[in-house]
Amino acid sequence: MNSSLKTFNTFGIQANAAHIVVAESAQQLTESWAKAALAGQPVLILGEGSNVLFLKDFEGTVIVNRIKGIRATESDDAWLLHVGAGENWHHLVEYTLQQEMPGLENLALIPGCAGSSPIQNIGAYGVEIKKVCNYVDCIELSTGQALRLSNEECRFGYRDSIFKHEYQDRFAIVAVGFRLPKVWQPVLSYGDLTSLDPTRVTPRQIFDSVCRMRTSKLPDPKVNGNAGSFFKNPVITAEQSEKLLSSFSSAPHYPQLDGSVKLAAGWLIDQCQLKGHRIGGAAVHRHQALVIINEDGASSADVIALAHYVRQQVGAKFDVWLEPEVRFIGSTGEVSAVETIA
Repeated sequence: MNSSLKTFNTFGIQANAAHIVVAESAQQLTESWAKAALAGQPVLILGEGSNVLFLKDFEGTVIVNRIKGIRATESDDAWLLHVGAGENWHHLVEYTLQQEMPGLENLALIPGCAGSSPIQNIGAYGVEIKKVCNYVDCIELSTGQALRLSNEECRFGYRDSIFKHEYQDRFAIVAVGFRLPKVWQPVLSYGDLTSLDPTRVTPRQIFDSVCRMRTSKLPDPKVNGNAGSFFKNPVITAEQSEKLLSSFSSAPHYPQLDGSVKLAAGWLIDQCQLKGHRIGGAAVHRHQALVIINEDGASSADVIALAHYVRQQVGAKFDVWLEPEVRFIGSTGEVSAVETIA
C-alpha cells in the first residue's frame, strides 16, 4: 500500500513511498533498514524533509528519523551538547539560549533537524556548523556498528561533508555533538547584524535580529511550500570575480581564505528580474529570489522547469552556473540535481 510523502517534505510535493517508517530509536532505524534491504528495496532516511525535492514516487522504504533528546554537560571552557538527530533545529537554538549557552544564535530559524545539519554543513549570517560541531555519531547501516566522527573526519566544505559522498547511503546519523565556547564572540558580519554594537550586543539580540531578517524575506512553508534556499551561493575564482565585477561593480562578493570569491545567488537571480516568475504552480519568491515556492499545487516537473530557466538566465547574463542546494530524490534514491536542471 502506498503512503503519501506530502506531509514529509516542506515543498508539499505529492509523491508516494511503498512504505514509511517513523523511527524513534537507533535500533528501530537499523531494523527498518535491514528489513528493507532484505526485501531488496531502496531506502531513504529523511529528517524533516526541508531540503528535498521528490521527483517521482519512491519505490522503497522511507525512514523518518525522529530520534530525540538533548543532553548538556560542560568543560572548563565550553558547553558540550549531545543532540538526537531528530531534534528540530530551531528548537535546539532556542533551548541553548534559554540555558544561557550561546553560539548557535546566527543559525536561528533554519528549517530541518539536528541530524541534517552536518550533512549540508548548514550556515547563515557568518556561522557554519563546522565551527561548532564537535562530533557526529553514526550507525553503519549494513552492520549496525556505531561510529563517532570528529569534526575533521566530517570533511566539512561549503554546503558539503563526507555524508554527501562516501558515507551517503551507508551510514545514518543518530546524534550530533556541539561545542559552544564559554567565552562568547558575536559574529556580526552579515545583513542587519553589521549595525549591532559588538561591545554591547547580546546573543538574544542577534537571535531576534536573525529571526526578523529570515521571516521578512523567507516564506512560511506552511503557507507556500518551499525548501528554503534553492541554490547554493556560487564560489568562483579570483579571475572570474575580477571579470564579473568589472561589469557589475555592485555585485555582493565575499573573498574566501583560499583566494576564491563567493557570490550571492539571490542577487544574481534578482538582477535577471526573475522575482515572481512562474512556471506551472512553481514560482520564484517575490521577496527572496533565492527561494522557489510551491505557489499553487506545483509538481516536481514545474519546480525543475523553473530551476532550469533560472539557471539558464543567470548563466547567460553572468557566465555563472548555479547549483541546487536542495537534494533531488528519484524513484530509488538521490540523483544529481545539477544534471536534472541542466
